[in-house]
This record gives sequence, structure tokens and C-alpha cells, in this order.
Amino acid sequence: MRATGIVRRIDDLGRIVVPKEIRRVLRIREGDSMEIFTDIDGAIVLKKYSPIGELGSVAKQYAESIAQVSGQTTIITDKDSVVAAAGTPKKDVIGKRITKKLENILAGRDMVKSTGKQAVNIVDNDDFDQTEQIICPIICDGDVIGGVIISAKSQDSQMTGVEEKIATMASKFLGKRMEV
Repeated sequence: MRATGIVRRIDDLGRIVVPKEIRRVLRIREGDSMEIFTDIDGAIVLKKYSPIGELGSVAKQYAESIAQVSGQTTIITDKDSVVAAAGTPKKDVIGKRITKKLENILAGRDMVKSTGKQAVNIVDNDDFDQTEQIICPIICDGDVIGGVIISAKSQDSQMTGVEEKIATMASKFLGKRMEV
């Protein structure tokens, strides 16, 4: 853990304000859920809750299955970072924060298909060359909780309408899975 040098008092209702600077850096927005942990040293740790992160092994298997069937790179994200990936070096993307542009696309709640230079970087500083891309938000109980991204790696592996249907099906399945 890192000290921030910020000290806050607990109010009479037991609340404490997380400073704006920390919320901005960690992309914590009003209405976001937080997990509370304690350790034996008496520390209280707040962690942004990721519903898709709870499905980590399912998301990983789903991404691998989609990549195997479609022959395309498949990435599953929550609202902030990459949760699962297949068809790309996982160490290059897993756990990394998604780009602001991708975050905005997911918030738009519509499937987006892009080609060539319009393709969106998934994570900052990614050198992943994409010729085509389908981005489909995962929606649970009316809220966007992540996204399914299927990307073609080269001109040789053009995408068809099948990949759009697969991305839509995957996002709907993962959203429904979280409602249960």
C-alpha cells in the first residue's frame, strides 16, 4: 500500500469521503460499488467492485471458446480493465486499464464495428494491430458492466456477420449470468 498523505475524519454517521483526486485517478464514479476488506493489522482496504471480475474463470473460458471458433482475438473487459483475453499475448492486456475511448464506447451502450484506422486501442500503449473490430457492451440490470471485443488480426482474417452475432450473444450471456 502507498500512503497518500491525506487524512480524513469519520462523520457522525460513520462515513468518510474518498478525496476527489483519488477518485479521479482510480476512475471511481458516483454510484460505483466498492468492496471493503480488512486485514489483521487493522487496515481497511476499499476496492472498486467488478462484477465481471467475479466471473473471471467463466469469462476466460468464454473468450478462449470464441477465439477458437471464430479464429479472431477476443477480449472481455469490465468497465475499467481487461478481465480475459484469447488469441493475443495475455500478459500484454490482462489486468491493464482500458482506454478512455473504449470506456466511452461501452458507455454508449451500442455495438460498434470499426475497420482500419478507426479501430480503437483496447489498452494504452498497445501495439496490437487490428484490421477490424467489434465492440459489444455487457449490460446487467440496465447498467453497462463491461464489454466483449472481437478483433481481426490481419487482412487475411476478415470478419463476417457471424462475429457480430457471437459478440452480441456473449455480451448478453455474461450480462444475464450476472443477474442470477
